[in-house]
Amino acid sequence: MAAQLYILTGHSRGMGEAIAARLLVPGHVVIGLSRRTNEALANQAAARGATLEQWSVDLAEALPAAQRLRDTLASFDTQRFERAVLINNAGAIDSPSALRDADLAGLARTLRIDLEATALLCAAFLDATRAWSGQRRVLNISSGLGRRAMASSAAYCAAKAGMDHLTRCLALEEALVPNGARVLSLAPGVIDTDMQVQLRLADAQAFPDRERFVALQREGQLTSADAAAARVLACLERPDFGDPPIGDVRELA
Repeated sequence: MAAQLYILTGHSRGMGEAIAARLLVPGHVVIGLSRRTNEALANQAAARGATLEQWSVDLAEALPAAQRLRDTLASFDTQRFERAVLINNAGAIDSPSALRDADLAGLARTLRIDLEATALLCAAFLDATRAWSGQRRVLNISSGLGRRAMASSAAYCAAKAGMDHLTRCLALEEALVPNGARVLSLAPGVIDTDMQVQLRLADAQAFPDRERFVALQREGQLTSADAAAARVLACLERPDFGDPPIGDVRELA
């Protein structure tokens, strides 16, 4: 079985954990980047004959992680992997508030994790794998809020909109080079994660849309992390992946 490489950020919990669990099959090498390691995933990898590396990194300070990724990938034989995939899944949202009331440190952290880390890791991946013979794909997990503004979430909305436009630019660049990577910025739908809990518990005075998120849970409209992971990975397998470079899982899976 030909080997496949997956680099996955935010792999230790939520949808990232569910994606990682589905990727842990024989012949797959998975590199997970999160602040915490996940012992259950390590046990699954050992039981299934998959390879899992877990890097404890803070993507609010992504430069060292990007440099490590570039160096690690550059050390591999260019013929080793049939396919190499970068999945930028990690995301953060600050406590909802008008931008004028935002905690500056929290604002900076959201922008760094949601946009800067994505850009740096994309650059490292595309640089280090440019001479590889196998298929290369980049899947950036975006959000509907990158395409629809929402009060009290300016940093998150702006970062996800930036991720979308970054992906459009990468698609144009990679179309110009031999064996260019195919790239997609994908909105994964509304998922039952810690971020949803954070939004439901937000101060209603500071967050005008709070009731909408409460209603999503009350009406059973949240997708489980595992179901969302299955739909995301189904999009990754599509033959038209990256065409166009912006998508929504509800339209593609």
